[in-house]
Amino acid sequence: MNGNFITELLQSITERGRELLARARGQEEATPAGLMRLAGDLIKRRGEATGVALAEVVLARYQNLPDAGKREFLVHLARDYGPDREKLSQSIDAYRADPSQLNALALHQAAEPRRQELIRRLNQAPGGTAALVHMREDLFKHEKEIPELKAFDSDFRHLFSSWFNRGFLVLRHIAWTTPANILEKIIEYEAVHAIGNWEDLRGRIEPSDRRCFAFFHPRLTDEPLIFVEVALTQVMPDAIAPLLAPARQEIEAHVATTAVFYSISNCQKGLRGISFGNFLIKQVVEELRRELPKLSTFVTLSPVPDFARWLREDLASKQPILPADLREALAELAADKPSQNLSEALRKPLLAAAAIYFTQAKSAGNQPRDSVARFHLGNGARLERINWQGDLSAKGLAQGHGLMVNYLYELDDIEENHEAFADRGEIIVSGEVRQHLKRKIAPRSSERPAPEPA
Repeated sequence: MNGNFITELLQSITERGRELLARARGQEEATPAGLMRLAGDLIKRRGEATGVALAEVVLARYQNLPDAGKREFLVHLARDYGPDREKLSQSIDAYRADPSQLNALALHQAAEPRRQELIRRLNQAPGGTAALVHMREDLFKHEKEIPELKAFDSDFRHLFSSWFNRGFLVLRHIAWTTPANILEKIIEYEAVHAIGNWEDLRGRIEPSDRRCFAFFHPRLTDEPLIFVEVALTQVMPDAIAPLLAPARQEIEAHVATTAVFYSISNCQKGLRGISFGNFLIKQVVEELRRELPKLSTFVTLSPVPDFARWLREDLASKQPILPADLREALAELAADKPSQNLSEALRKPLLAAAAIYFTQAKSAGNQPRDSVARFHLGNGARLERINWQGDLSAKGLAQGHGLMVNYLYELDDIEENHEAFADRGEIIVSGEVRQHLKRKIAPRSSERPAPEPA
């Protein structure tokens, strides 16, 4: 069976279901309350045709609601579509009386929120997967103010983790011959280094020393989930401007020894927290090695998106991480404004502060605070180098005081590095990065330090 046959069959079932549905009930009121009744009806139905048609109606009505109506509907599902409490209580009692495998299974099934079954049924509608991804985006808007929505989000995350399993994803090479509607989305979704226009995009994907790959899902055929841009070079780069320069010197792909992952962009906000990047990098590495056997180095050129904010916080803190000499040397960076002129005098203290940031600054769960570091270290990379004045764009200065970093994917060490990070929280860094941690910073003032007593 080909995809067109399946699509036509689904459409035929849906059309038949609409006819049955129209005879069975009139037009339900297009309000949050009316939509709640439709959802309740959908979760009770057993007929395939009417179920698919009703799911399509629910999603269409939901999309037409104003933001306040969508919020009301989501809150209703969060509060009233959890587990059947009576059934759950009975299953708990049965398991306590007889902790058998069958009773454990019954307890597991009884504990499942009814929202999950509703999401599964909505997914059967034509375009249902995309609509549910957008519904989760709506949920994110209100998650902080309405705690119950966090439980609803866990249902989405649970189901999406299965539906967007690596086994379903398709890796596609994005080239200048790729359909224009997909290329437009690459421009739109680029989140690291903005693509200014079509000519800019062409310079990133058409030259022989450039590659771009994206993951797609069969139910979202024209929507990339995540993509990576790759530069093929002969050295490990320390700045982004030369890689993106329109007048740069192109090299033939077959002479390249280094593959540089310089931009990785997630495309679907509704799939936040569903990890694709680790699979993407590993598969792209395999694709490149097959195509270009001379490639021996796989490295990133990555931004440091939260470093400037962390540095301001630490300089203002009463319990700072940075030692006194670094705080004094970097005092001028305490202001909440982008760096304009990074003098050479700031090089050593800023690199030392960044090394401390990567190795000691933590977020919830004792993970590295830097989100890019969490991603690459978790995938088994090594923090190889911190680059002074790596990104002097307005964004690079505002977020990271111009710093960029290289994460090295040493193929023989990836699994060991991953295990060290995952099991022990160990951050694998190069000797060069360790040297930044040992450097003593000279005072910024013109006064000489007092001589040590004899």
